[in-house]
Amino acid sequence: MKRSEILGAISWAKAFLKENHLALPMFADWTLEEWKTRKAEAEAIIRTMCGWDVTTFGHDDFSRMGAVLFTIRNGLPDGSCGCPYAEKLILMKEGQVLPNHFHRQKTEDIINRGGGNLLIRVFNSLPDGSVDREGDVRILTDGIVHTVPAGTDVRITRGNSMTIYPGLYHIFTPEPGTGDLIAGEVSSINDDRTDNYFESGRPRFIPVEEDCPVSIPLCNEYETLLA
Repeated sequence: MKRSEILGAISWAKAFLKENHLALPMFADWTLEEWKTRKAEAEAIIRTMCGWDVTTFGHDDFSRMGAVLFTIRNGLPDGSCGCPYAEKLILMKEGQVLPNHFHRQKTEDIINRGGGNLLIRVFNSLPDGSVDREGDVRILTDGIVHTVPAGTDVRITRGNSMTIYPGLYHIFTPEPGTGDLIAGEVSSINDDRTDNYFESGRPRFIPVEEDCPVSIPLCNEYETLLA
């Protein structure tokens, strides 16, 4: 994905959040030079990978497979940094899909914070990590337990949520015809480097084609860009 496309996606996300009256913490607007200047005081933000994340999940077309994410708060599993939970926003344009995956450790509540409806397609995982396309799935939506067939698209309307437990495969997409989407995530500590298992086997983070200057670093680039 080109750097210019990433910066354009972040600009869109900022405008969409403003339209929905959702504000981000101050470091959402820091330039690369500000990150370098404030590196020492921002140690916890950097170590817990808070900030912007734009990805295609290893696919070629961001308009079809991808999302803009912003991690607001997070911690480290050993308790040495940050807090014992995480919060992020996931922004998707209508037509985009966040591909099928599960988490090994993380439990998360996914909340529809604004825009259109969210569809979450669910499957159980088998002991070998593959997708169980036959077994019924037990889900929890706003504290209410339901059992649904494998592959069901659970509709999450604005203000409502679904709890996703470790081992539950899930696919996110805005419901067609309802518009772009802002999903919130409140979870146990988030480790995007090791805790995601994608059915496709594709990477969580992607290489960037540098076609313009880096004005805003992504959360997985701190180690290299702030060195």
